[in-house]
This record gives sequence, C-alpha cells and structure tokens, in this order.
Amino acid sequence: MTECNQGSFQFEEHFSKQVVARFDGGRQTSDAGGLLLRETDRRLNLLSRFAGCFIDGRDAARIEHRVEEMVAQRIYGLALGYEDLNDHEQLRHDPLMAVLAGRAGEESALAGKSTLNRLELSTTKDDRYKKILCKTEAIDQLLLDVFVESSDEAPDEIVLDLDATDLPIHGRQEGRFFHGFYDHYCYLPLYIFCEDHLLGARLRQSNIDGSAGALEEVQRIVAQIRKRWPRVRIILRADSGFCRDGLMSWCESNDVDFVFGLARNSRLEELLAPRLKEAASLYNQTQKAVRLFSEFQYETLHSWTRQRRVVGKAEQIEGKANPRYVVTSLDAAAWSPQKLYEELYCARGDMENRIKEQFSLFADRVSAETMRANQLRLYFSAIAYVLVAGFRRLALIGTELARAQVQTIRLRLLKIGAQLRITVRKIWISMARGYPYQTIFHQALVSLRC
Repeated sequence: MTECNQGSFQFEEHFSKQVVARFDGGRQTSDAGGLLLRETDRRLNLLSRFAGCFIDGRDAARIEHRVEEMVAQRIYGLALGYEDLNDHEQLRHDPLMAVLAGRAGEESALAGKSTLNRLELSTTKDDRYKKILCKTEAIDQLLLDVFVESSDEAPDEIVLDLDATDLPIHGRQEGRFFHGFYDHYCYLPLYIFCEDHLLGARLRQSNIDGSAGALEEVQRIVAQIRKRWPRVRIILRADSGFCRDGLMSWCESNDVDFVFGLARNSRLEELLAPRLKEAASLYNQTQKAVRLFSEFQYETLHSWTRQRRVVGKAEQIEGKANPRYVVTSLDAAAWSPQKLYEELYCARGDMENRIKEQFSLFADRVSAETMRANQLRLYFSAIAYVLVAGFRRLALIGTELARAQVQTIRLRLLKIGAQLRITVRKIWISMARGYPYQTIFHQALVSLRC
C-alpha cells in the first residue's frame, strides 16, 4: 500500500529494497528542453517583437516584472504544456523558467497568476487598473513578418489555406452563442495558414456564416505579402464554407486564384450524372472503388454573378455514390480535373493537423469574460505555435521528428528532467543520463547554431 508522510512517499518494495520518494531533489526542472526553444527565439527574434506589441504605461520605478519577461514566461509555459495561469504559481520559482524568460536574477520569482492575468486583460486605451495596452494590429503584422522572413527569396507560388474551427464555451463569456452543427456554445475562429506558417488567427462569434470576415483578412494578408513579394502567385484554398461570390469575385479582380469546395445540389448531380453512372458500372464489374472526373461551366441561380469552372469527382464506393465538387479560377491547361482535385484541393487536409496543433497549445482556453481578452489568449497560443513550428523548421529537418506535431515534439525534446546549479559564472544544467533522444537533441542544437 502506498503511504504518504509529510513529503515522504512509500511505494511497493523492489525485491528486498524499500522504494521511497521525496520532493527534496533541490533545484530541478522537467523542462530542460526549453533551452532549444530559447535558441529558436534567438534565430527568429520573435518574443522581443511580440513584447513590442504591448505598450507598458506602468511607472518603471515601481514595477518588478517587465512586459518582456511576462510575455516570454507565458509563451514558454504554453509551449511546454502549462495551459493555465494557475500553473505559474509554481513555475514562477523554477530557475530554468527564469532563464527562458530572460530574468536577470535567476533565483528571484517570476510573475504570478494575478500579474499575468492583468497582462491578458490588456485594453486598447489607458485604464486606472490596466496600464498595459495591446496593439492587436501589430501582432497581426508580426505573424506575416515571420512568414516572409522564413524564405531567403521570393517563392513563385504560395497557397493560403482558410478554415474555421470551434472553441467550446462553458461559461457566460461575451459573444456566447449556440452553434447547431457543433451542438454546443462556442466561438468560431478563422485561421489562415501557408503550409505550416500561421498567418492569421481571428476570434469570431459563432452566430455567423463560416466565411464571415474572410475577405477582409485575405485582403490584408495578400496586400502585405505583395509588398514584399510583388510577383508571387497566390492561390486561396478552402472548403465549401468559403465558397462565396464576394470572395471569388475579389480574387478574380485582384489576380488571386482560388480552389474552393462546392456543396452538392440536384443541378450539380444532374451535370455529373453520366460520370456517376459510368463509375457505378465499373464498380459492379470490379467490386473496387472507382473515381472518375468531369468538368463544366456552372453558375448558381441567384448567388453568383458569373459562370465559373467546376470540377466534379464521380466516385462509387461500397454501397453508395460519393460525388464531390470544387470551383476554381485555375485553367484546365495547367490543372486537369484529377490533378486539381487530388493534388491541389485534397492537400488542404494537412491544415487540419495545423489546427489540431493550436489545441495542443491551448487555443481553446477562452474562459475570459470578454472577447478581447480571449482574442489575446488566441494570440498567445498562436505565437507559441510560431515558436515551436520555427523550431521544427529550423532544427529538425533531416531527423525522424521533421514532421512531428507539437505534442510529440514537446514530449520527446522539451520535457527533459535536469538538475540546476547556479554559480557566479555559469548556470549548470545536468540533464538525465537516460534521456533517449540525445542524438536528435544534439542535431537540433547544431542546426540552430548554424
């Protein structure tokens, strides 16, 4: 039987030896791999610029915790798996976290939960009790800057993925609405990615069309990208929730291509009927799934202002037909129907993995009272993602973790037990000898120092 006695824990014996555990190991940490993120930040110059998006109106002579330290503390905490501000009541005493946060006195405590909460409640105008102001437009710009800086030269073509997801709400937060599809109260944030780069994260109420605000976000992002890369070809990609005439018309008028899913209806199925019949016949002969493609010009009865190219997939699987449709501005000479659907449109599925990674960094912790505070929490998670994704891109190429998701990177490379010794000249971090990924750890550090 396990026994506990004032910090001493008795476990089942190991042969003839007693097994006793205590919290008396001195200065130790379970997050020694966070040093790799610190090196990544030095390469990206990310957290200092993120801190620059806040205006600190406090009296400098009376503050103990600088905005730069609090921002770094919060971002590293999320990246290392600490989702709640309450976690920082213990983390604030971790000497390694002080090193990561850039605090000069490694043995002095970092900001506690109440101080960090005031940072999250930053406003747009000075307040007697909230002296730290947040410039959200500067954060939006930072996400784009990091993306552009990741390429040494302008690419010929980029694909921007748009998608929405649900963030469940369990209280009486501002903007609370019930969403019938997700069957709960939630927010409906809009995410925009280019491969694994996060370009935009906008919190929205859920009583809206899934594409609401997408045009404004696309206009902002495309304008900024073209300032840096004026000749780059841009393709928008999204599911049928973003197939709206306003967005497509803007793309057609601004030299931006698109490929969007198109919800099926009786008119579309009538146009695809010959290929569906052919697919069913082939399936009956082979008893194997059949996929055929067709294309045609199509215009809705009321909502579209012009005809557009539509590609239809006529698929027959066991027991049923499985038709799908996409609408695009791309021409058939460069993109045949099958290539367009299978190589370009279906590749948007990888964005689902990027959205899952936002949840691994606790983007769903939207429990603050106001939408503004929850938007800021979304930004914190977004910057934590940019940091970890930057580490993956810069340090893990050529390793078995080159495509690993955030959760895997955290468990294998960041959560490392270590003992700390602080002297006048050095901070010694003695990591566990039995750590199994030492080779990848070394390769990652070498890559970051190149």
